Amino acid sequence: MGSLPLFFRLMAASISGQARYPASALLLTVGQFLGTGIEVIAVWALFHRFGEVQGWAIGEVALFYGLVNCMFAIADALGHGFDVLGTEFLRTGTFDRLLLRPRPLALQLMGNDVRISRLGRLLQGVIVLVFATVQAGIAWTPGAVALALFALAGGVALFLGILVLQGTLSFWTVESLEIANVLTYGGVQAAQYPLALYAQWFRRVLTFIVPLACVAYYPALAILGKPDPLGAPGWVGMVSPLAGFVFLAAAFGAWRIGLRRYASTGS
Repeated sequence: MGSLPLFFRLMAASISGQARYPASALLLTVGQFLGTGIEVIAVWALFHRFGEVQGWAIGEVALFYGLVNCMFAIADALGHGFDVLGTEFLRTGTFDRLLLRPRPLALQLMGNDVRISRLGRLLQGVIVLVFATVQAGIAWTPGAVALALFALAGGVALFLGILVLQGTLSFWTVESLEIANVLTYGGVQAAQYPLALYAQWFRRVLTFIVPLACVAYYPALAILGKPDPLGAPGWVGMVSPLAGFVFLAAAFGAWRIGLRRYASTGS
């Protein structure tokens, strides 16, 4: 069996295992939907109180929110194996079992535990996108749809790269979850709002170090047909999602360095 068919089989086995307890899976999914729904209420309350924030309306910000949460939901579902690498694989010694299999480690970890519950966040992101379409009057032309899908793929690659880096840190620290949360959940929070609202140093971080602006801010501007207040040309949003794939490639480069450092527990 090839690597890709094996990945889909592992993914199907993971989903099937969770589906054996449908009530639990449903409650976890609803919990994700309601838990992240608090963030939606917070954004709505902000704009309900002030109307606009530096010229940005709620429908425009809803587009950022919807795109980013869809990206993170998919990446979080696929990258959970990297998330728990230190606690569930390295510490227990079961990582050696994956090394013995003649298949890519990344695919094994991604297919190990695909979380159904992340559908709750994904559904919420889609609902917010519908809201943004109505509020901002977005015209979903074929070009806009293609750009949104391109941005979604780049965003999934970016967040997956962050999870890969989290797993890589586990080769040195075992416990690296709180460090990575600054980039994962903190990154989701930061990318939910337009880049122009932040200080210059933070804009540079979100553009050149962890390129969240490249997968959310610039593509969203192109979809909205809105000029960038910071002066970036309109074509930037058409190509900027590529930064997500570059970040993922760099993360896997660091992953290979971490693998060379790994020593078995001997158990």
